[in-house]
Amino acid sequence: MPQDMPPVGGYSPIQYKRNLPIRGFRPAVYVFGMAGVMTYGFWRVGQGIREHNELAREKMWARIHLIPALQAEEDRDQVRRYLADRAREKELLGTETKVYHSDRFVRPTFAVTPEKELK
Repeated sequence: MPQDMPPVGGYSPIQYKRNLPIRGFRPAVYVFGMAGVMTYGFWRVGQGIREHNELAREKMWARIHLIPALQAEEDRDQVRRYLADRAREKELLGTETKVYHSDRFVRPTFAVTPEKELK
């Protein structure tokens, strides 16, 4: 029997390495991509914080500028109540009474009392 011999020129090389297709980019591309996305995100957060601070400042100044108008309205309401109380007092008592022994104006205080007694 004749012995089998390799073909002329030898056998083709044996593939012992894994031959997987490359999927996706290299890791450095992902790192730089995420760094870019995070930089953009932090920039937008900074813009949002700046805008929030500006709106809070504007709100504070709006309230500061409204204080005189609200105070004037409260003063008008107190004068209206004071004159109504004096008119009611004159109607009930027939005369005006003085609470203080001075002509200096004293800002009236109003207490809110419950209509029914609590048991």
